[in-house]
Amino acid sequence: MRIIFGLVLVIGVALAGFAVHMTKGYMSTYQAELNHEKAMRAEMIQTEEIFVSKALINFGDEITPEMVKKVRWPVEALPEGAFSTEEGLFPEGPEATRVALRTIEPMEPLMAVKMSAPGEDAGVASRLSKGMRAFAIKVDVSTGVSGLLRPGDRVDIYWTGRLPGSTSDATKLILTSIPLVAVDQTANGERQASIIARTVTVEATPTQVAGLATAQSSGRLSLSLVGRNDDTIVGGVEVDQRTLLGIAEETIMSEAPKAPVCTVRTRKGAEIIEMPIPCTN
Repeated sequence: MRIIFGLVLVIGVALAGFAVHMTKGYMSTYQAELNHEKAMRAEMIQTEEIFVSKALINFGDEITPEMVKKVRWPVEALPEGAFSTEEGLFPEGPEATRVALRTIEPMEPLMAVKMSAPGEDAGVASRLSKGMRAFAIKVDVSTGVSGLLRPGDRVDIYWTGRLPGSTSDATKLILTSIPLVAVDQTANGERQASIIARTVTVEATPTQVAGLATAQSSGRLSLSLVGRNDDTIVGGVEVDQRTLLGIAEETIMSEAPKAPVCTVRTRKGAEIIEMPIPCTN
């Protein structure tokens, strides 16, 4: 009996050892395959360190080195204008800080388009493209799209006035898809509340600015909001009262010139007789 019990015990220990050995071998194989897969993924996805924000940065906030950190980011998904070095983010040193031009979410990459240049504020001048100018247009609740305009929107600009030689007003499209850089005194495009603006500031070339100044002094300017993804090219648009109401323009018929009549007068006693004769020259 003891011999049988001992034999069973030996067999049980052997089986347990075999099971432990098999489990260990399986785990080793699984771990090796897992490490191999991680290595393959690391080789397949190349990453690069870029700066992101540690916390929420609101429009107008000053961006300091303490507010940013580096994280690894897939090279193929790097956003345009991201910063990979502190010298690129703060080229003039930590004292020359940048200012947020838009809201930057936590862990969002820092991009040049969302920040001012080093040492500059968040004013309109920092938002103008090279060679462009800012021009203010007077508006009211009707000409300014009922207070629905925000910085960053694009608008078409219409002029209403009286054309030379006309007896009625006409409206003409003078500029299309012009970007707004400020509404009244705010350049924050993420403001949610509607503003019944008295002025809007647009970004335009010097030639366009001259045209807008002339148009504003000679008539009334109205704005029409352009859709975010609308890239339609609009041709010339001009409407006057006759076109609006479908009134045909009156045609003035000119009378044919009368043929000249030449006469000669002769006296017969006390009577003067006028007789027609052929005209010469």
